[in-house]
Amino acid sequence: MKQGIGKEFMDRTRYKYLEESDQSKGLPQPPLELGPEEGRRTIALPAPEEVEADPIGLREAMENRRSVRDYAEEPLALAELSWLLWCTQGVKGVADAFGSAGATHRTVPSAGARHPLETYLLVNRVEGLPPGLYKFLAVDHRLVEVSLEEGLADRVAEACYRQRFIKECAAAFIWVAVAYRTTWRYVERGYRYMHLDAGHVCQNLYLAAEAIGCGACAVGAFYDEEINGLLGIDGEEQFVIYAGTVGKKK
Repeated sequence: MKQGIGKEFMDRTRYKYLEESDQSKGLPQPPLELGPEEGRRTIALPAPEEVEADPIGLREAMENRRSVRDYAEEPLALAELSWLLWCTQGVKGVADAFGSAGATHRTVPSAGARHPLETYLLVNRVEGLPPGLYKFLAVDHRLVEVSLEEGLADRVAEACYRQRFIKECAAAFIWVAVAYRTTWRYVERGYRYMHLDAGHVCQNLYLAAEAIGCGACAVGAFYDEEINGLLGIDGEEQFVIYAGTVGKKK
């Protein structure tokens, strides 16, 4: 059988092919987070503990978890969005390493605590937020406006394989991998770990949504060039790796 690109990827990211990492060469690590562009408005989020989450048991959350694509028109409260962001990428602490702030400890696991993901949000119905595109600043637990351009939801839905529920959900989480944050330590094998990290994050979205009467749906179908272009990223050093919608259950 002819070896396809998937098998080649798995083969070429084996340890035996790895070159010396930039970390082992003593090169400085990349920033723990991408800061906001100068002049962009940032928005403080309610503390995650302020949300009235249902004290749902883990077993119940696991049993109720399913993909939901049909949502009620009820908006998310800003505190509920804050809860979901904290559960998926929340920073519990910053550890010193390599002579500086070297790693974040978060609510999800990540290979080597590299946490390569940045969270973008397509906001459709969230109380207190105009519809538009935002980015989560995890260390400070804030949002930054990226674009409030009209028609964004239609364009994101089109880029996500024309799936209509993208623009009918309350908010869509779009996770962007910053490759060098992981490859600085793990070289090419780091690309495996980025995909694993994205899976951890999306599963937390599913489970956290259950505690606030919401449903979620993972989205892996998207046109890479289109979705990366909408977010203004290059598709190589930074690229969309996964997405997920959330909204109140009917």
